Amino acid sequence: MSTATMTPTAQDRAVSPKQWLDARLELLAKEKELRRQMDEVARLRRDLPWQRVEKNYAFNTSQGPQTLAELFEGRSQLMLYHFMFGPDWEQGCSGCSFLADHVDGATVHLAQRDVTWTAVSRAPLEKIQAFRQRMGWKFNWVSSAGSDFNFDYDVSFTPEEIAGGEVYYNYGRRRFPQSEGPGISVFYRDGAGQVFHTYSAYARGLDVLVGTYNYLDLAPKGRDEAGFEMPMAWVRHHDRYENTPKVSSCGCRE
Repeated sequence: MSTATMTPTAQDRAVSPKQWLDARLELLAKEKELRRQMDEVARLRRDLPWQRVEKNYAFNTSQGPQTLAELFEGRSQLMLYHFMFGPDWEQGCSGCSFLADHVDGATVHLAQRDVTWTAVSRAPLEKIQAFRQRMGWKFNWVSSAGSDFNFDYDVSFTPEEIAGGEVYYNYGRRRFPQSEGPGISVFYRDGAGQVFHTYSAYARGLDVLVGTYNYLDLAPKGRDEAGFEMPMAWVRHHDRYENTPKVSSCGCRE
């Protein structure tokens, strides 16, 4: 008789109501502990020292050239999502698009809390606008083409850096397969107009921004990515999944 480990069936997982409640209460205690830890990390994040932005970065926008300070749109806090879309790419990264699908519903609420959310890429503005229209998004998206911005915030890499085998990404030297990486950088503008860099996160630090992952973490099968070569290999642009309704330029389902 085979001694190979068998995957439990749904029936194998079934228990009495009391057993289920006991197990759930045990997990609830750990969930509450984690929540308290997350609250403490959020406090430490807010307490980080700030770095004054000295460079005069310029961005190409639908309103014409704008400085970093102008991207705040009159608010005191700015979140810039580093969307992977290189100058010679034909479309934006599918993983960044996965994250971006969660943004439009949040921007109006962020604005009520004095936060402006904007995406930034090195692709030309014309490519960005065409791709955004295809995907049906409404959030602001600017181009840093011709600027050092993406390089200074460690999300774009030169051919020489890549050829050298390692780049500086996510606060360390590591191998990276392409010229662009994802990230988010947060800034504050004071009453005198000075801009400060307060926070940046990369890689798994962006998971919290992806609502679909938070939902999947509640599901019995979880993210179910173990069988893939890389975790997000299943992700497609939302108009490229099979049997998925297309999105029109106005953002409506067709």
